[in-house]
Amino acid sequence: MIRWLLWIVGGILLGGVVHLATVLAMPRTATQDAYSRLTPIAPVNAMVPLPEPTAQTSTLPFMDPAFASAVCRYNLSSGIIKLNAPVSEAYTSVTFYTRESVAYYAINDRAAGRRAIELDLMTAQQHAQIPEDEDVTAADRLIIDSPTATGLIILRALAPEPGLMPMAQRALAGAQCRIAPVQ
Repeated sequence: MIRWLLWIVGGILLGGVVHLATVLAMPRTATQDAYSRLTPIAPVNAMVPLPEPTAQTSTLPFMDPAFASAVCRYNLSSGIIKLNAPVSEAYTSVTFYTRESVAYYAINDRAAGRRAIELDLMTAQQHAQIPEDEDVTAADRLIIDSPTATGLIILRALAPEPGLMPMAQRALAGAQCRIAPVQ
């Protein structure tokens, strides 16, 4: 009786280890991650609006149809990214992801406190090369350190009603994601 109980407990433990290893390995082995899906439609270091999701088609999984979305695939190897995103009247958010789809920073229009979200995205090495300017404070210049040289910036604007979707899309149309050479 005890022998069967030990076999059952050993089988459950082995199954748990295999399950955990599989779950942890899946993100690294997935071939259709967000970065790969956006490669054909989004050039590097440029903001591109995403098509509205429908029940049959969606560029990315779990896209909310109440939000207009735009994406910038960035590559920091040639310089710093300057992001300028005007805010919509309802709600605007910017989320930064690594190449492996790990979110590492997010900001919304309420946190920015301005009519536009303006920031600089760079690696830690690029940040160390920027000279300290006594006249520029942290409130004047928002600097985000990216853990990787490549990744995604997703910009979302809320349309509280379906008729307000053009207003949200116009807000995103003014967004810019451009490279500024390293000084």
